[in-house]
Amino acid sequence: MTKIDIISGFLGAGKTTLIKKLLQEALAGTKVVLIENEFGEIGIDGGFLKDAGIEIKEMNSGCICCSLVGDFGASLKEVLAKYTPERIIIEPSGVGKLSDVMAAVKNATEHDDAELGSAVAVVDAKKAKMYIKNFGEFFVNQIAHAGTIVLSRTDQLSDEKVAEVVDMLRVHNQKATVITTPWPKLQGSQILQTIEGASDLEAELMEEALRAHAEHEHEHHHHHHDHDHEHEHHHEHEHEHDHDHEHDHEHEHEHHHEHDHDHEHEHHHDHEHHHHHDHDADEIFTSLGMETVARFTKEQIEKILSELEHEEEYGMILRAKGIVAGADAWIHFDYTPGETDVREGSADVTGKICVIGADLKEDAIRNLFLR
Repeated sequence: MTKIDIISGFLGAGKTTLIKKLLQEALAGTKVVLIENEFGEIGIDGGFLKDAGIEIKEMNSGCICCSLVGDFGASLKEVLAKYTPERIIIEPSGVGKLSDVMAAVKNATEHDDAELGSAVAVVDAKKAKMYIKNFGEFFVNQIAHAGTIVLSRTDQLSDEKVAEVVDMLRVHNQKATVITTPWPKLQGSQILQTIEGASDLEAELMEEALRAHAEHEHEHHHHHHDHDHEHEHHHEHEHEHDHDHEHDHEHEHEHHHEHDHDHEHEHHHDHEHHHHHDHDADEIFTSLGMETVARFTKEQIEKILSELEHEEEYGMILRAKGIVAGADAWIHFDYTPGETDVREGSADVTGKICVIGADLKEDAIRNLFLR
């Protein structure tokens, strides 16, 4: 029996970091296949995970829970037949709805020797409030259907702030186990044991997810055109189940911009983000993929990433990452609002940049990176 784990989380929450920790510290020696779905045109993380000796089935043309549902089912069956793994880890797009991914797994494995083992949500504790407010339809869905919520970056918050985040998550999920301990203090085996301890809850969550998915498909079929021109960024009250479940989070090193950034984004988006529901990710979020042979300095990349904070010029950018050539070494970078990480890393076949967000001003972004 192949055990399938879904590690979900909003853009930049730390899914890849958590998966790497589990692979290295809990699943070494286990036959694991990772199915990775990037919302974007260019895959950046594949090489990083291949270094851990894990098979990658990359699907970069869309979101696992909307345009790729058919392909996802075929890919999952292919993985089961070709590799007969002990475990499959699915890393959905950061803007995917966990309920849809769970339903897709159930549908794809109905006649196979496989079962959903766990559904995890990784939540950036520093950004949870902002994302609930601005992107509740997607963010809250991940929280609500998770058996375990793993909080990241709790080491950058006070105990009182962490408790406030947990209270926020509990509004949407009262049953999930929430991991609040900073990740460096935990072994991957401890995290995996906690995740797997939620197995009874997973069965209940699966039923919830299947119902939610069926309701969404019914509504989407009848009302698809009602919202064609509504590009508000989704919200909270989408799933009205009392059994909403939350998830924990990751620990990518963010800097101390919590109060200012939360205030800024809440202020700017209050008038836009009304509570509309039943959107697919590709109706709200867009991705911009670029390839470049240009060389950059670390300082140039840092300046470019700081520019991305200017929403009026570039749109609301939620995630940017890339690998570009430098003078002496290749430069890897990650960006989420309020946080940048620029470092030297291994070379790639060509420079790659991926930007994800809402209302992206694509020409301005291209000019910023490629001028």
